[in-house]
Amino acid sequence: MTTKLTAHFALEELACTQHREIDNTPPPEVVGTLRMTAARMEEIRRLLGDRVITVSSGYRCPALNRLVGGARTSAHLTGHAVDFNCYGYGAPRAVCEAIAGSNLSFDQLIEEGTWVHVSFDPRLRRQVLTKRPGGGYELGLRP
Repeated sequence: MTTKLTAHFALEELACTQHREIDNTPPPEVVGTLRMTAARMEEIRRLLGDRVITVSSGYRCPALNRLVGGARTSAHLTGHAVDFNCYGYGAPRAVCEAIAGSNLSFDQLIEEGTWVHVSFDPRLRRQVLTKRPGGGYELGLRP
């Protein structure tokens, strides 16, 4: 059974993990946040020409976040962040350029190299970053 949050995003999709040994079931308060996050992802989907978005990571419980090396303050912990690709639109760089150039609200947008990270933390800073090859992040989209 699939729990639809919006027309194109399901709870199971935004809480999936390949690490089956960890129960990544979001608590009720996070489900509400995931519903809002899914609505924001619908906006991104429309911006990208209503193309399919493939989610690789959404909500992460603390144990999963530690296992994958996520930041202690990661927006994934609260259900505010999504890592994704939109293969039908283009490379992560092109997706980030489209989002950064739009008027959509977001907190962080990171071009991670092989995927896009977007968060909708309530601060909504519109911070755009690029992951550096050796580690760390640079402000803005870099070649």
